[in-house]
Amino acid sequence: MRSFTTERLTAERLHEGHLTDLVALHLDPEVSRYLGGVRSPEATKAYLAVNMAHWDRHGFGLWALRTPTGEFAGRAGIRHILLDDVDEIEIAYTFKRSLWGQGLASEISSALTNIGLAQLELPSLIGVVSAKNGASRRVLEKSNFSLERSTIHRGEDVVIYRTRR
Repeated sequence: MRSFTTERLTAERLHEGHLTDLVALHLDPEVSRYLGGVRSPEATKAYLAVNMAHWDRHGFGLWALRTPTGEFAGRAGIRHILLDDVDEIEIAYTFKRSLWGQGLASEISSALTNIGLAQLELPSLIGVVSAKNGASRRVLEKSNFSLERSTIHRGEDVVIYRTRR
């Protein structure tokens, strides 16, 4: 699935043309606060390459998100993640700060959950959230994810939410 739409977003498979938008997104300290910190343009270029390769390997991954006017909104997707030595599949979403508080994270979380469980027929999906990120925790709870446990991931206290098919 190269692209899909929700009520207010259009998603297209991540490609090299998204680099400039991703660099701007990752340079925002507030946006990056729960993502391991600000990423340099070089780190974002490597991030993009890894995520494009994920698509080639698994047939799914991250999408760039746009508003109905064509404005870059953020990124979101379904991807493999090694967590506590277990290969899991997570949903992930990040939006530009100017679009926070509009329900877009809940909208995309619901769409990703449907794609992962119904279309890709994955047995379960997880959400990995900084223990301090109350907004993302509420998004997952509204999307029928249940708190499973706490752990340390990349040196940060995180909570793991899960939903099953």
